[in-house]
Amino acid sequence: MGKRQCIGIDQLRSYSTAFSRGAFMDILQYNDFSHIDWIHSQYDSASATAGSYCDYLKEMYDILAKYYRCEYVYKNEIISILPKLKKECGSHKTVAFNEFRVGNSIADIAFFNGESKAFEIKTDLDTPKRLGKQMEDYKRVFDRCYIVIPVDKYDMYSKIVKPETGIVLLSRKRGRISLEKNREAQKNEDIDVNILINCLHTEEYKTLVSTFTGNLPDVPDYMMYEACKEIMRTIPTKQLKEFFLEAVKKRKNNTEQLKDVPQELRQMCLSLGLSKRNIELLLYRLDEQLN
Repeated sequence: MGKRQCIGIDQLRSYSTAFSRGAFMDILQYNDFSHIDWIHSQYDSASATAGSYCDYLKEMYDILAKYYRCEYVYKNEIISILPKLKKECGSHKTVAFNEFRVGNSIADIAFFNGESKAFEIKTDLDTPKRLGKQMEDYKRVFDRCYIVIPVDKYDMYSKIVKPETGIVLLSRKRGRISLEKNREAQKNEDIDVNILINCLHTEEYKTLVSTFTGNLPDVPDYMMYEACKEIMRTIPTKQLKEFFLEAVKKRKNNTEQLKDVPQELRQMCLSLGLSKRNIELLLYRLDEQLN
């Protein structure tokens, strides 16, 4: 991609759409590169140097990381710290989930290893409008909760978030994106059964109750949810937290496969929940020559 004096906002927005679920599903399901071809013809046909579609996506990502740090860039950079988290937590089994629902809120990224961690992203394009409610929801089940913000937004957000919320700053150093933990999150020792049961799948909370009591409640199926919830209220918080952590870590997840994916594309593969086979197929197709 040739050097430019100025990259307009419309071009940056178009680049960000290259990292959409729709664009990647078209490639994976139909071998359809029309959206990326359109971006290339619109902005880069006379100056691009990329040989393959994968190279072109990497070049667009680098431009976005420098000039237009959208949510995809933030999520992608957070996922890149997974190896560091494994080392810190001493856990070989670390899994990440994109958009993990908690109550009426959705955590942008959730990590489960020795602890459960929720990350809420606020980019330059976001406002803190719903932040208070989001963080309160996350703290009702997660061990530690963080907000990820641009470094130049620190003064604003540090006055808003509560002391127990961790702060991670995103900046650009020596030409590369950098994530730096400014403040560690305090560990939450409580858990809200009303929220927890809705974070668990039906078979998961039934397993929790039967493990603790020795059997399931003798009630009709339509009453099982409420019966299990009442029993869960009697289970010690420590056991609830441990079960939540282990249950989620057992869910189908492609975190381990992400190490074989180019760094710029890891968030997309996580978001789509691609199997190893589909990851290999996607990378094979992206290796095609750019039109």
